[in-house]
Amino acid sequence: MANVALIGNPNTGKTTLFNSLTDKYAFVGNWTGVTVEKKVGTLKNSDIQIVDLPGAYSLNPLTKDEAVVTNYLLTNRPDLILNITNASQLKRNLLLTIEVLERGLPVILILNMIDDLRRSGQSYDLDLISHRLGCQVATTNARGHKGINALRQQILNYQNISSQPLQLDYSGMLQQAIRQATEALQNDFDYDATTARWLTIEFINQSKAVREYASAKGLTPLLSQAPYYDAQKFADQIYENRLDFIEKLLADARQSVTSGGQPEVTSKIDKVVTNPILGLPIFAGIFYLMFKISFEWVGTPLSNLLDWFLSVPVSNTVNHFLIQVGAMAPLRSLVVNGIIAGVGGVLAFIPQIFTLFACISLLEDSGYMARAALVTDRLMQLIGLNGKSFIPLIIGFGCNVTGIMAARTIEQPKERLVTTLIMPFMSCSARLPIYGLVVAAFFPKHQALIVLSIYFLGIFVALLVAKFYQLLFHVKERSVFIIELPEYHLPRLDIIWHGTWDKGKGFIKKAGTIIFAGTVLIWLLSSFGPSGFVTDSTKSFAAVLGHALVPFFKPIGIAEWQAISALFTGVLAKEVITSSMMVMFHTSNKAVLIAALSQFMTPVAAYSMMIFVLLYIPCFATLATIKQETGSTKWMLFSVVMSLAIAYVTSFIVFQVGSLLF
Repeated sequence: MANVALIGNPNTGKTTLFNSLTDKYAFVGNWTGVTVEKKVGTLKNSDIQIVDLPGAYSLNPLTKDEAVVTNYLLTNRPDLILNITNASQLKRNLLLTIEVLERGLPVILILNMIDDLRRSGQSYDLDLISHRLGCQVATTNARGHKGINALRQQILNYQNISSQPLQLDYSGMLQQAIRQATEALQNDFDYDATTARWLTIEFINQSKAVREYASAKGLTPLLSQAPYYDAQKFADQIYENRLDFIEKLLADARQSVTSGGQPEVTSKIDKVVTNPILGLPIFAGIFYLMFKISFEWVGTPLSNLLDWFLSVPVSNTVNHFLIQVGAMAPLRSLVVNGIIAGVGGVLAFIPQIFTLFACISLLEDSGYMARAALVTDRLMQLIGLNGKSFIPLIIGFGCNVTGIMAARTIEQPKERLVTTLIMPFMSCSARLPIYGLVVAAFFPKHQALIVLSIYFLGIFVALLVAKFYQLLFHVKERSVFIIELPEYHLPRLDIIWHGTWDKGKGFIKKAGTIIFAGTVLIWLLSSFGPSGFVTDSTKSFAAVLGHALVPFFKPIGIAEWQAISALFTGVLAKEVITSSMMVMFHTSNKAVLIAALSQFMTPVAAYSMMIFVLLYIPCFATLATIKQETGSTKWMLFSVVMSLAIAYVTSFIVFQVGSLLF
């Protein structure tokens, strides 16, 4: 089976191209680190395997995901490399291209987003670029599926693509150092000339991954033995030689320049949305509109309709069927009051969740999310972090697990640790069902505003805690924040749908696994007590547990045992809180549960409970990921203790002060 590697800078459309070639969707975003680990797919109608490597600016990696690319080239020999670039940003993108071409493997240089280049009034002589670089050149517009079929044919004919290593003229003492070390590698370690030269150049260029490889192979003394070896001077010269080559190449290949419209439009919009004063209010306004659509205008009406369908026709039909077949009372209770009420109670919020994800996908595909990261960079700098940390936090709105994994893009270990530890304060989609339930019960006229305040409270707490951690861990070094600002695009419906489904499918999957298991567990706890099976849940084990902890939770406004017991199941998965309440109140109807909640909680207590749900112990999956990424049980337990303490203190303050004021 042939192997094809897909390599390119972040935000060049690399993952979109991967999806188009393999017909296998992967998450598409406008920020660094979206493909933290390599993804593998198969070219349509063939057995050719395509590896989608993380976005990288250089083979001298600063982050874990960039190191994946260099290590792949060190330890693998793909049959073909697809080097994808942004046609409008060739000067920057071709720096990585040169490093890849020097490796000496067959390469197709792909100029993606070619339509944006043409709209700007520019074009290049592709034959000249191909001749100078010694590789084939293809043009595509992956978003519009243009040029994909022609590229697919080139890939199918990979055996006819020759390998012509690029050899730049590195002048003076640098050239002598490269030649000497290259010959030594060939003679003493039996490397071929191309690989030896590439290893030498990357070693001199201070690539961390190559230097680690050289150290493991015992190559370091040989590669640095020249008497005139000057690492920093030579590294600077390598960069200058490459940049000079690129500038001359593009100057010679540029065919025409006319006034274009798209860049001017993008520039005019950016003057407003990235404005130091207006940027953050616009960011908040966009998110408010997003929640307005999700919780009031579109999501809630659809959610109410689905809730009625699950709680009335489905529940009644299943109950009637079980009675007809003579099912025992405990079995009917498990199916109707347990599984249907619990799982169905969570599934009823699917319209709200998918509407929210559709809005986020629209912002991503339009190009705004990259601007959001840039705008928040100024805010992050106040607490010692930068926009690179905020990017994983944005991803954490979908799922804290993927947000923590995205923190791998942060090169400084302490800064990465801080970002990982504050991630659970980001309000993931799993919390949306409980938010939807509470705002419908207590804040029906201000649902979007209340949910927005919870999200922003999570961000505010995360930033305060991050500042505390910065001081506690003595974080001094900061990561370098680089982000591409793509041209604005009219969002495509297929990309929005795929983005929505990619974010939301995990929620549905949980409904059939974790939520199902949690629902059965809470049914057992609320249907059995010291005396056995009970029809009165106040005599159940769940009631015993809840009543025992009322003194602890009452100061934050949570005085009913049902809510307290539900919070415990939320550690399994936050969605289970809603299903647990459905089970313990013996209803599959959201409206009935809303009415029940409004009888024993005040609006202030309800808001306090939302805050507690936002901030308290992360779910099991998040805790496991924290342990995996930090490599320490200590930090996982630290996260549990800190989250619980911060949640309790914050909820206590809000409830006590709120009760005095309202």
